[in-house]
Amino acid sequence: MAATRRGATAKSSAKIPQLPWHDVRPAPVVLVSGPQDLFADRAIKGLRDFLRAEDPSLEINDIEAAAYQPGELVTLASPSLFAEPRLIRVSGVEKCTDAFLSEAIEYLAAPAESAYLVLRHAGGMRGKKLLDAVRAASGAAIEIVCNDIKKDAEKFDFAKAEFARANKRITPGALRQVVSAFSDDVAELAAACQQLIADSADQITEGVVDRYYGGRVETTAFAVADIALAGRTAEALVGLRHALDSGADPVPVVAAFAMKVRAMAKVANAHGSSAQLASSLGMAPWQVDRARRDARGWTDEGLGRAILALAEADAAVKGAERDPVFAVERLIGVIASRGGV
Repeated sequence: MAATRRGATAKSSAKIPQLPWHDVRPAPVVLVSGPQDLFADRAIKGLRDFLRAEDPSLEINDIEAAAYQPGELVTLASPSLFAEPRLIRVSGVEKCTDAFLSEAIEYLAAPAESAYLVLRHAGGMRGKKLLDAVRAASGAAIEIVCNDIKKDAEKFDFAKAEFARANKRITPGALRQVVSAFSDDVAELAAACQQLIADSADQITEGVVDRYYGGRVETTAFAVADIALAGRTAEALVGLRHALDSGADPVPVVAAFAMKVRAMAKVANAHGSSAQLASSLGMAPWQVDRARRDARGWTDEGLGRAILALAEADAAVKGAERDPVFAVERLIGVIASRGGV
């Protein structure tokens, strides 16, 4: 993709291959860099699946760089009695401890045989010495560049590639429609594409997109929810009015809030990396990360009040109250104040 190529060009001094997420391949050390968690998660999963297909006995271990204990990397990379291949996934390298930083740089000089070390660095200056060392490790490392895609043309190309990889046909109008509906969030755009890909229709048409997403209704609902979660009450109320004027119904607006709050509740007191929590919570790693970001600044009491407000709003928009719009406005107030009273 264009954004990925630009990211690679920006680091042209690197002595190792710099590849897009969908071209990931095994190497003793794989640096997965950049802020786009969706692409990073896909790259890491793709590498895992490739290695597991080659050898089902693959041993997988996860390390949180921010909570790293001295000697952990060497211990996990050391061959076991039966010499199974090892995949070691390190999350949060941008928050790494000094111990991890020094030991990872030392490890680069002599990577363990049959071990694959994946370093996930989402951005920032912390760990730069390690990144420089990886990018200089010619023959031992590769980098998977996971930049954000922000331009409409890049999002269009991304969605088009999603359908092409799945050998699913989509009309140009339907493609424009789904990209327009989910242009604010690449992860939600990807999820929408996957849902459409799963449809039994031979070709995805504008009618199919309408059936799933009702034009821009759901994306407007998610946009209102995101603005409210950011604490911008007035802006969220204006967004709600715009959505309603555009034909949105209060029911899917409340559903969008419910999806966000449910995810926040799942991760509120959960411990572990996003990769570790994803399977146990029934979420993708990027969804765990997003929910954690949304939940910052919330208390358990505030979250509880938000859940009660959601239940009241859900009943109201389904006929329990005479003014469903006021019920949604009331919900926005609760969400924007982080469950405040």
